[in-house]
Amino acid sequence: MSRSKIATIRIQSPEYGTKRVETQGSESIADFLNKVQKVFSLGDIGWKVFKSREKKDWIRTTRAKTVDHYKIKHGDMLFLMLTDTNEADCSMDAAAPFITVGEDEVDQILAKEDGKIYRNRNEQYCRHGPLGKCLHCSPLEPYDEQYLATCDPPIKYLSFHSYIRKLTGGVDKGKFATLENLSCRIKPGCKEHLPWPGGICTKCQPNAVTLNRQRYRHIDNILFENPSLCDRFLNYWRSTGNQRLGMLYGRYEPHKDVPLGIKATVAAIYEPPQKNSKNKIELLPDPNEEVVHRVAEQLGIRPIGWIFTDLVAEDLKLGTVKNFRGNIDSHFLSAEECIMAADFQNKYTNPCKLSSDGHFGSKFVTVIVTGDSSNQIHFEGYQVTNQCMALVRDDCLIPTKDAPELGYIKESSNEQYVPDVFYKYTDEYGNEVTQLARPLPVEYLLVDITAAFPVEPKSTFTDYNGLKTFSIENRADIGEVQDFNNLISYMEQFPPEKFLEAVSDFHLLLFLATNDMLPLKDKLQTLLEAVRFQDKRLALDFKKTENWATVEEMMAAHGPAPSPSRQTSYVGPGAPPLPPIGASSSATAAASDRWTCAHCTFINQSTKTTCDMCSLPQH
Repeated sequence: MSRSKIATIRIQSPEYGTKRVETQGSESIADFLNKVQKVFSLGDIGWKVFKSREKKDWIRTTRAKTVDHYKIKHGDMLFLMLTDTNEADCSMDAAAPFITVGEDEVDQILAKEDGKIYRNRNEQYCRHGPLGKCLHCSPLEPYDEQYLATCDPPIKYLSFHSYIRKLTGGVDKGKFATLENLSCRIKPGCKEHLPWPGGICTKCQPNAVTLNRQRYRHIDNILFENPSLCDRFLNYWRSTGNQRLGMLYGRYEPHKDVPLGIKATVAAIYEPPQKNSKNKIELLPDPNEEVVHRVAEQLGIRPIGWIFTDLVAEDLKLGTVKNFRGNIDSHFLSAEECIMAADFQNKYTNPCKLSSDGHFGSKFVTVIVTGDSSNQIHFEGYQVTNQCMALVRDDCLIPTKDAPELGYIKESSNEQYVPDVFYKYTDEYGNEVTQLARPLPVEYLLVDITAAFPVEPKSTFTDYNGLKTFSIENRADIGEVQDFNNLISYMEQFPPEKFLEAVSDFHLLLFLATNDMLPLKDKLQTLLEAVRFQDKRLALDFKKTENWATVEEMMAAHGPAPSPSRQTSYVGPGAPPLPPIGASSSATAAASDRWTCAHCTFINQSTKTTCDMCSLPQH
């Protein structure tokens, strides 16, 4: 069927007879089905269209596929069948493109909520009785822009579920509303020409992209459970002056301060292997990534974002840091950081039943720790837009060399076709100007999110209250080592009846799950369940197991934990002065009283000639 030729398609229904619909091969299936609905005056009745009378070859609604894709030709007969109300619900389920997606629990909760903004009777304007409603007191939709603008502080982004309610509203209840992911790649399989760079056509060529400031956001608030989470994370910078990166683990929950909003609650920060300097962070391959994800899942948490520092001390006595982000002469996130955020968001996509791909956007957040305008340590939250995710996923966006606030859209080459990308801005004369995104201000790719701490701190894991904490992983370069000595010194603080409190530490549980020398690597399910539900009986049951008894015997045989082999010197805000060069250290003397096993790296007392861990000789 020619793309320009009008075709007449016959639609037959047992209830309504046969009617005709005119279409073109280039028309999207969603637009075609909208015409079918209008011709048959179907309203809110549930229905489906098939290519055969036996209800085979169901034509699913989508804007990503055209009439030509389904090989529907002039004069063809299609068959319209009514469905019962349960099968074609006119609410959120009916708005979906008829695919089954395991959405996040928070999305399922919000999809069932009313979402209306209820208002009390206005004594000044309402002229009706206490049970009546009028224009001044009737409930508002969650996407009412005038209401959102009057909030304190104003809500400048719609929550994602408010955006969906707006999209699926109206007379047809959004029966054919879909969310399409942007693609910047040539559609594969076109047989009308040679593959790129040999040829390209309008069927397979991706459309040009005009960047728009995203009106909604998937996450409306980032909440750290307590300040000590971030304080321990910042201790690395305080002790070295080097920047640090961590992965945020927590959960997504409804956010009551924004209509149909979602908050990302951070319960723990995992620090993957990395190389750190004052100006650079390099992530290294993490052999334990899958184990960390599995342990977190059994604890009821998941990866929800990433955090990194960009701190430079200004005055050590006052504890202030320099402010070089977030003002008119600088940037919020650099292009390189935006690209990394997009990589993470593409890795952790948001399940969505309104998308034909089964996913749309991401809930994964970015938190940067930097100096604010008053030179205090400040936490800023961001996400990059869905358009940015597509540009990075399809390898179209690269950073510039000398301007961190600018990105650059690649030019087409023999290896890759890159569509034109534009952005709009208002010039000094008030005119709207369209500009090619070479270069591109990355502010067009950002959505900002508030990051805060609760008034009343809480903790999913142990609240130490002055007790010694278990070491954080991958910090051996500052003398913070997760080893058997660390386990002994940590566990000896807790009496037997406090076993659950002792093991309710995310970093300790990761150590137990990844340590090859302990007989616990694949035996932690009961313990993780006990920590998740704070079940003391389950924890004591685990304590009585043979595997944990073996660990206790090993700790008893080893004796008291030796003192740390290294003192940590702090260089950050509020830190004590560094010791003079050449000063002696008691920790150095203590280190000479021990030796490290060459076979299993266990640290032994100097009086031992064989290793307490593997029983092999010292030499």
